[in-house]
Amino acid sequence: MAIQYGISGATAKGIAASVERRVTEGALGPGAALPPVRRLADELGVSPGTVATAYKELRRRGIVVTRGRGGTVVAQAPSVAARRPPRVPEGLRDLAGGHPDPAFLPALVPPSRLSPGARSHRSTPRLARLEETVRDWLRPDGVPVEHVTFAHGALDLIGRLLSVELRPGDAVAMEDPGYHHLLDLVTALGLRMVPVAVDDEGMRPDALRAVLRVGVRAVVCSPRAQNPYGGCFSAARRDALVEVLRDDPEVLVVENDHASSVAAAPLWSLTSGGLSRWVHVRTVSKFLGTDLRWAAAACDPVTLARHDGRLLLTSGWVSHLLQETVHGLMTDDGTRALVARAKEAYVLRRETLREELSGRGIDAHGASGMNLWVPVRDESAVVNGLRSYGWWVAAGARFRLSSEPGVRISVAELEPADAARLASDFAAVLGEGESEATYGG
Repeated sequence: MAIQYGISGATAKGIAASVERRVTEGALGPGAALPPVRRLADELGVSPGTVATAYKELRRRGIVVTRGRGGTVVAQAPSVAARRPPRVPEGLRDLAGGHPDPAFLPALVPPSRLSPGARSHRSTPRLARLEETVRDWLRPDGVPVEHVTFAHGALDLIGRLLSVELRPGDAVAMEDPGYHHLLDLVTALGLRMVPVAVDDEGMRPDALRAVLRVGVRAVVCSPRAQNPYGGCFSAARRDALVEVLRDDPEVLVVENDHASSVAAAPLWSLTSGGLSRWVHVRTVSKFLGTDLRWAAAACDPVTLARHDGRLLLTSGWVSHLLQETVHGLMTDDGTRALVARAKEAYVLRRETLREELSGRGIDAHGASGMNLWVPVRDESAVVNGLRSYGWWVAAGARFRLSSEPGVRISVAELEPADAARLASDFAAVLGEGESEATYGG
């Protein structure tokens, strides 16, 4: 046994299983280096080819990654261990979670008119009235609505599509910085992430064109409320991206409009550009309730068939009770008024903090949505500096692939009256030189 690492095994399968156990148990954490192939082979008394095969299997399954001269290390979000956000220390204001303000969420009352009797849900997986409500929701934004489907949230749908469409090792273009759970999901599927730089208008066309040249099979992006940077497509940016994507018609384009009704920005959708392979997905967790694990999607007919075919073989359908609940809320006038109030409040809170930061010489990005991205030199120093003032923000490391450091501030529950104090405290931390850094949020 390799005592230092706790790895054992006489075959490639056994060695891979041993590493997986160590990762699952937490003995090998994210970023932990595995021994070089030849060294481990000598310690275990096997051939280097056996260890190389084990490492290859671990890479295929998203448990480890290879960093060239940096060797083989445990993935930041290994597929056998969930990466949870850090626990918010007691007594701190949580501005890291990215959750909506509960004051703007409607009461969830499960419907009572569905009987518990047996019915063929697999033959009719979607409630027709909810399908029509979804079409009415998407159509005004220019999203083609001939083919719609449902899933158990955006990550569920995206994960299912990528697993059907791609094979381990295939390349996926991802926003950088981007939504950390999506980055983790792609890694867990054994796919190769290729970063695409973003700005205040979302994905940059020049950066997307460059990664398409290296054989990317799918592109995942947000048209507005991009998380964490806050960018939103303009009409010109949408047109430029569509022009780039038309050169690769077989690339699957996944558009994640996660904040939709509270994004406070118009939708300029890539799906209106005549692309061959596309899906536009929306969820309701940001404005109807975080526990409503439901997503609606419009897509091309091939994508619909592949998604629904795999869904049929797994969970089969999305709960009709859940569908009835979503339909009731989406068609309720009181709920619509509450969502409108939420959108206005989030705009005010985001813009107030951005102005307060700007007044102190601090640049922040957030053209839409519920977050601000603030570039900093030392993330952990800023996180811990703000912690000393009673604030808890998210270090940018888990959102970044190759982009510059920053911190994400979620503004959904930050009242305008508190923005000046936070901006002042932020300026004080930067004035202290972002020193004495230890990793925080």
